[in-house]
Amino acid sequence: MCKYEWTGRRGGQHKCIVSKIIFYEDKNFQGRHYECSNDCAEMHNHFSRCNSIKVDSGCWVAYEKPNYTGYQYMLNKGEYPDYQRWSGFNDCIRSCRMVPPYRGNYRMKIYERSDFRGQNMEMMEDCPDLHESFHSRDISSANVMEGYWILHEHPHYRGRQYFLRPGEYRRHSEWGSSSPTIGSLRRVTETP
Repeated sequence: MCKYEWTGRRGGQHKCIVSKIIFYEDKNFQGRHYECSNDCAEMHNHFSRCNSIKVDSGCWVAYEKPNYTGYQYMLNKGEYPDYQRWSGFNDCIRSCRMVPPYRGNYRMKIYERSDFRGQNMEMMEDCPDLHESFHSRDISSANVMEGYWILHEHPHYRGRQYFLRPGEYRRHSEWGSSSPTIGSLRRVTETP
């Protein structure tokens, strides 16, 4: 499946960008494998466990559970010979989502309380330590106006990850977190 990107007004051309990820049952790219070039909400029929991954192109989010739930892992182009390399908590990957190519601006507003209430701050750059900038580690709602973002549970881009597409998130559970505690955030800037 091709994802198309506009190349400009002059030629009026689109170019085909194919994103591809390969999941392997065993470490070091061994055992049964499954190639994917678009979003997949349920991968259990293709393999029983996942111990290594190759991202040939594009940027992906892999999820521990079906339907894009559970632990989330941002995967850029490269090789991951075992699940510790993508900061995995176990060998379970059940769904994946491609991050569309994006070359625009980045803008997100974060809020201390649910429903866009309380202390707030507009973000346009990566932030390795939210407590230093925001003076709070609690982010209970967010409005992603431009770009794709990853929230991290701990400072300096460590711990659980939460992928946010453009849109409104009225409470932290809407991005898959059981807690409002966030330590850092960054823009998804990888392009195929």
